Amino acid sequence: MKKVKHWLQAYFLFIVVSVVVLLLWEWLVRASFVPSFILPAPTSVIVMIMDNWQALIFEHLSATMLEFVIGFTISICGGVLLAVCMFFSKTMEKIMYPAILISQTIPIIALSPIFVLWFGYTIWSKVAVTVLISFFPIVVSTYDGLRSSDKDYMELFRAMGASRWQMFRKLHVPMALPAFFSGLKLAIVYALVGATIGEWLGASEGLGYYSRRMSGNLNAEGVFAAITILSILGMLLFGLVSFIEKRILRWKLD
Repeated sequence: MKKVKHWLQAYFLFIVVSVVVLLLWEWLVRASFVPSFILPAPTSVIVMIMDNWQALIFEHLSATMLEFVIGFTISICGGVLLAVCMFFSKTMEKIMYPAILISQTIPIIALSPIFVLWFGYTIWSKVAVTVLISFFPIVVSTYDGLRSSDKDYMELFRAMGASRWQMFRKLHVPMALPAFFSGLKLAIVYALVGATIGEWLGASEGLGYYSRRMSGNLNAEGVFAAITILSILGMLLFGLVSFIEKRILRWKLD
């Protein structure tokens, strides 16, 4: 109960502003200042979600989550492994770091059709987009975190006769965790966006596909319903990573 009270106090202004914006939004639409087919009222969006919750949750949300989980898992495993390899090998760093940067300069919308050509309209084309968009923050944050170890601590470990593996395990990894979690919080949101973008470009299910279909039917309530679910899901995932970060880094935050 104390934690809930603390959270409400911390985000009181945000809650008040959000309520005022939603009430103003509702009034503008109900008073016909803004056409509902352009910007639907919040209550209409809620009704849309409630009327179609089975299809939205069990069909489309589950499909998006499957793509997200697979892509995000690959990003974490591959990103951490590549960051560790670059940390231990300067040659690997010189080869891979520029390639990783270049991959982020290419618009996702341009690469997505290529993934469709390679993988077809299967789940793997969406997973590929998810990996591409969420891989970068994990690699960079982990690599920078591993390199950020205090030089005085490193000298102390060397003076105590620690091996490179012992220094990595007991010094570099703990010191890299804050940066790793910062990248993870970005990546988990990006991964959800990547899965949605992949569905927009070619899919038969998923919240991205659903919003594209509703947009084609000029159903603004359906589009905003999918956006609302994605936004809530993104905040929950971000909060989950933050919760895990606080538990693991309690020694760092206390």
